[in-house]
Amino acid sequence: MKKILSIILTTCVLVLTGCSEEFFNINQSPNSAVEENMTPSLILPRALHRTASESAINNDEYLRWMGYWARCSGTYGPNVDEEAYLLSSSFRRTSYLNWYNILKDFDVIEKKSRARNETAYLAIAKIMKTIGFMQLVDQYNNVPYSKAFDLEKNMLTPYDKGQDIYKDLIVQLDSADILLKSADITANLDIKTADIMFKGDLSKWRKFGNTQRLRLILHQSEILGNSGLKTEIDKIVANGAGFLGAGETAEVQPTYSKDAGKQNPYWDTFNINDAGGLDNFNRANTYFLNLLKNNNDIRYQYFYSKAATPKSGNTYYSFQYGFDYPSGTPEGDKYAAANSSNVAGPGIGKSATMAQWLLPSFESMFMQAEAIQRGALAGNAKAAYEASVKESFTWLNVTKADSVSNAYLNSVTKPFAVWDNEQNTDKLKLIMTQKYIAMFGINGLETWTDFRRVGIPAQADILSISPSRGNNVIPLRLIYPLEEYQYNAANVQAEGTINPQTMKIFWDK
Repeated sequence: MKKILSIILTTCVLVLTGCSEEFFNINQSPNSAVEENMTPSLILPRALHRTASESAINNDEYLRWMGYWARCSGTYGPNVDEEAYLLSSSFRRTSYLNWYNILKDFDVIEKKSRARNETAYLAIAKIMKTIGFMQLVDQYNNVPYSKAFDLEKNMLTPYDKGQDIYKDLIVQLDSADILLKSADITANLDIKTADIMFKGDLSKWRKFGNTQRLRLILHQSEILGNSGLKTEIDKIVANGAGFLGAGETAEVQPTYSKDAGKQNPYWDTFNINDAGGLDNFNRANTYFLNLLKNNNDIRYQYFYSKAATPKSGNTYYSFQYGFDYPSGTPEGDKYAAANSSNVAGPGIGKSATMAQWLLPSFESMFMQAEAIQRGALAGNAKAAYEASVKESFTWLNVTKADSVSNAYLNSVTKPFAVWDNEQNTDKLKLIMTQKYIAMFGINGLETWTDFRRVGIPAQADILSISPSRGNNVIPLRLIYPLEEYQYNAANVQAEGTINPQTMKIFWDK
């Protein structure tokens, strides 16, 4: 039975969250929580929670690659595979499996809601599936998609082309919007309770679907070109639902609490877990900390915490990514976890009970600013850019956010973020740089995607200094997980030998 379960995991046909080997038993109680007797309202809350959690806490390698975080070198030794970019089929394998598990839940919701004529649930499932499959494509390019959950006919799942998957995800989002536009909320059982993100507000779901569609299109900026972007974005604008704006963060709140197993995922993982354990591994990255401090950007005090026990007056202390103390360095000369800054400062790690973000308001606003600057969306690029930066300050709960962000955007002595300053002639670079800063800790995969498509931040600024790195640079993609090579060998081998240093995702030109 365990072997069968492994095959199913790796061929992307996973059972519902919480089910185990008993799912496959012939004799089952009719009252058991199995797929046959579950309604969309029972599955949706945990599926939404797991999606937000997976995006927020299981992309930490990318947050370190992208210059936000570093290893606490005074407490932990090198992570050679990650810091030298020596990837294998073991790297991030559990995240791959997690996503297909989550996607199976949404696939069940999709099928159940269609059978029950619960069109709002059906639309939500379609939208959420695009999140998971986008994240898989952005890491692996070609992945199982069209046959992913057809276990009866495809025990060993074939791979679809990443570009084809993206095209169909956009089709699914268009279909979801049509469903939402005409859905009868009362015909969807308990949706206002089960929907722990928007509480059954279908107008918000339409905005979220449009924003997700915008993200898929912008990922393809380098292959579509500005005119191609405009063609696709015009189609979104035509449905009239708009995009997520200021104060409209897509976040889940299943009533997180300080109880065991119920804390906010980001807080529990990168601050203090429910047993009182601290994250002593992830610490401030010297590049990012200096970028903000050198440009009078106070947000570093909201991204990072002060050192619990400062040494030599260093209230905020960071490490270079890949740095390790030379052999023989006295322990007293090292900066340990207590002497350095963690990555759950008061703006991003607000509390154990805070909602878990999935797509923050400022991310949506920066995407709109990018689209406007590229001529693909109507609007004033400067106004959209400045509103996005201000929303970042507001979202972080910066004290006097409005006046502080205004000073930052109009600084004479440090014009780093000033739109009209002569040093900021490349407006797209300015927008993407500020998006990069705002996305600290949010979803490292999105920043890695932006890095690959537009080159921000600059590789030279964030490259690991590990002596084991050699000539390796930040990878362009991942290798498929070990289980695929063990149980789905014919299909994965048809993808060829994967070289993360040279092989690209389809949109990376």
